[in-house]
Amino acid sequence: MTVPILKLKAGHVLPVWAGHPWVYAQALERSKSTPAAGAEVVLVDAKGNQLGRGLYSPKSAIAVRLHGGPDVSLDAGLIASRIAAADVLRAELGLVSGDNPGYRAVYAEGDALPGLVVDRLGDCLSVQFGTAGMKQRQAQVITALLEQYSPKVILDLTPPIAAKLEGFEIGERVLHGELSDVQRFEELGIRYEIPSSLQQKTGFYFDQRPLRERLMQLSQGRRVLDTYCYTGSLGIAAARGGASRVLAIEKNAEVVKAGKHCAHLNECDDRMEFRAGDAADALAEAANNPYDIVICDPPKLAPQRKHKRVGLGKLRGIAKSGAKATRDGGLLVLSCCSGTIDIDDLTRAMALGTRDAGYTAIVRERLFQGADHPVSAAFREGLYLKTLIVQLRRI
Repeated sequence: MTVPILKLKAGHVLPVWAGHPWVYAQALERSKSTPAAGAEVVLVDAKGNQLGRGLYSPKSAIAVRLHGGPDVSLDAGLIASRIAAADVLRAELGLVSGDNPGYRAVYAEGDALPGLVVDRLGDCLSVQFGTAGMKQRQAQVITALLEQYSPKVILDLTPPIAAKLEGFEIGERVLHGELSDVQRFEELGIRYEIPSSLQQKTGFYFDQRPLRERLMQLSQGRRVLDTYCYTGSLGIAAARGGASRVLAIEKNAEVVKAGKHCAHLNECDDRMEFRAGDAADALAEAANNPYDIVICDPPKLAPQRKHKRVGLGKLRGIAKSGAKATRDGGLLVLSCCSGTIDIDDLTRAMALGTRDAGYTAIVRERLFQGADHPVSAAFREGLYLKTLIVQLRRI
């Protein structure tokens, strides 16, 4: 079978040659025929030199997601071998030990499987198919996951908006086994029981593992405010690290209930309070009795490049409110999960926002997503999660 060939415009070759896995539609020359959604295509430069092979997405701004060299076909064998290689990496990172480990098992481009994300929550695997091409290979993916992990259940948590953009139907959510009411797993010695009804992302924010680990080290004897907390994993980590008091704020009452249960599981509910409420309101209230550590981990504020300016303005505002809620000399933690905003952008927003509040922000640490979210050096967008830990000094 002949693989369709697509030609890159001049000026767009170097990133692909260096290993960037995305090719935007505007970077492609016009073709006489349009490949089918999900079809494999070979990318060439103006001289016809073959650069790589990927899956085509005609409805997406990212028209091609590369998965290998020109002769590398994303068939069942390759999918299985790359899932196995991803598992080996997590084992080398020490994430696989224990009866119910929790971690990101497959991270799309980082594991050379663009369009596929898999999280392991104990004996449950939750998957997201981000492209039509990967969705078309669902059967091969499920077979490989069953062979590698022997899970009791595989759950499809593909966001409806992603399926709509790529032009495919999600179909059945339970792809294997029977779904239980809760998913049980452990991370960093902390136990979690997350209701299956909470389908935010793939069930848990494994990308914040480095921050949870750091909070366990920083929080001894400190009062901590955890805003935008979801099930409170950051606040629970702080409590497990010896925080004297933790207040966790989440607007969804069902999520708050799950967070309270997880705090009880880890025997820190006596020092931890969950409230269903608005993060902005909680930060404003905290300004009257500032905390030692304030954590702000808002949802994605700039999902696309066109949202970047507005997103940075919101981050500046959160930094200002967070600084007012933090005592002089305390620590303010600000995270951003938007790939369009880099660490320099976040640092500037932090500097401006804390200055608005009358503070200078001294950068203590810069953190990124965990190593179970590997990123190619050529793929800056893959490093989507950035966190700044700053110490505040009143001007």
